[in-house]
Amino acid sequence: MTESTAVRAPGAMSAAYRPLTLGLLAVITLAAFEAVAVATAMPVVAADLEGKSAYGLAFSMFLTASLLASVVAGVWCDAKGPRPALGAGLVLMVAGLVLSGVAGEFWIFTAGRAVAGLGGGFAIVAVYVIIGQVYPQRMQPVVFGWLAAAWVVPSLVGPLAAGVVAEYISWRLVFYGVAPIFLLAVLVIWPRTRSMGAPENPTTDRRVGRLQAVRGLMLAGGVFLAQWALFEAVAGGPAGQLVLLYALAAGGVVLALVALPKLMPAGTLRLRRGLPSVIATRGLINLAFFGAEAFIPLMLVAAHGISPATAGLALTAGAVGWSIGSWVQARVQTARHRMLVVGSGILTACMGLMALVSPPSVPLWALIVVWALAGFSMGVALSTTSVLVLQMSAPEERGRNSASLQLADQLGGVVGTAGAGALFSLLRDPENPGAIGVYVVIWLVLAVVAAGGIATGWRSAERTEDRQEQREEATE
Repeated sequence: MTESTAVRAPGAMSAAYRPLTLGLLAVITLAAFEAVAVATAMPVVAADLEGKSAYGLAFSMFLTASLLASVVAGVWCDAKGPRPALGAGLVLMVAGLVLSGVAGEFWIFTAGRAVAGLGGGFAIVAVYVIIGQVYPQRMQPVVFGWLAAAWVVPSLVGPLAAGVVAEYISWRLVFYGVAPIFLLAVLVIWPRTRSMGAPENPTTDRRVGRLQAVRGLMLAGGVFLAQWALFEAVAGGPAGQLVLLYALAAGGVVLALVALPKLMPAGTLRLRRGLPSVIATRGLINLAFFGAEAFIPLMLVAAHGISPATAGLALTAGAVGWSIGSWVQARVQTARHRMLVVGSGILTACMGLMALVSPPSVPLWALIVVWALAGFSMGVALSTTSVLVLQMSAPEERGRNSASLQLADQLGGVVGTAGAGALFSLLRDPENPGAIGVYVVIWLVLAVVAAGGIATGWRSAERTEDRQEQREEATE
């Protein structure tokens, strides 16, 4: 058969895969819109429910619940397949949105965010397992590229739409409006997952599952305790109270560090070659990117004197760059670990360039270009880590390893934003809020972190003996 008459292999949008692909894209698009819309509406919510003093808890509770759900979902998917975790996740996300929407007090709203966080943790791990179970390896880079692209429209439209609704109609409609669309996505995707059962050699040891759930609870509790204690300590108080709060924060960090190693592939914290280094790369680049992203709008408003809406252009450019990077990684034919090196290298360079384009004397478009390039690097690297984790995981390990990937995401984000926040609090000059120096220090420190991703990216190339050794350690 000649090349011109050869039958082309079916793609992710062929008749066999299209309904499931569209369903997965709908779920990710809605999750993305929920994330950006809630962040936009939060100031109005806090003012209406008198929750400004506990503003950060609404975010940390979502994260804490997501950490716990990711661990449980990994064990659940390896034992029963992805369908139960996906169903539970989507139902919990809808329930969390409704609970937040009807909240008359801020603590009820925060509880709704925690319920939604549980749903998000269950759903995203299940989505990864579904991709590994249903799509051939050649399709997986394309699917992950589309999932990243699903964030673009919400990033462009979500903040404006949510802001207008929250300010001029009611912030509750932001939550009510997303919930029924989630239900529609459930109806689309649920029939397509009916045949997705457990792997051939499922993880059936209930004792191991319970132990992992306890570790997940320790990790989530430690992260929450550390954040809460530091949040309270920043508010000030008597010396004795501050000492107690800092001690509690240290205790939370210790609790999280005790639980973390057993929730990751063996050797992750020691940067072992192969899968452990893939997971480590994911955490490092998330730490660098999201630590910087949290402070870009603040810098542009305080130092450049521009409006928040204009400052958001930089973040929108990052989202567009991310989508382009995801599209590129699906079409470049090279060793996957090299893409991690390239992505981490570009991100490192962008962090260094941020120090040069931050002064008000530099045109805003220069910063926007740099941050779009940073987003491009994340699209290349993060989609690559997703593909590598599925390629390096046996079918009965996909749930657990996908959960580890999500933990790296979440921990990288919280450590990055918290660490950048600590630097900001330590170095900023209250009498000169427009000083650029504190932001330059943040960018340069995060550049060093991103450079660590270059080293771990090289070590992500797997050898057969590395995988065997890792599995032997995991069974000990």
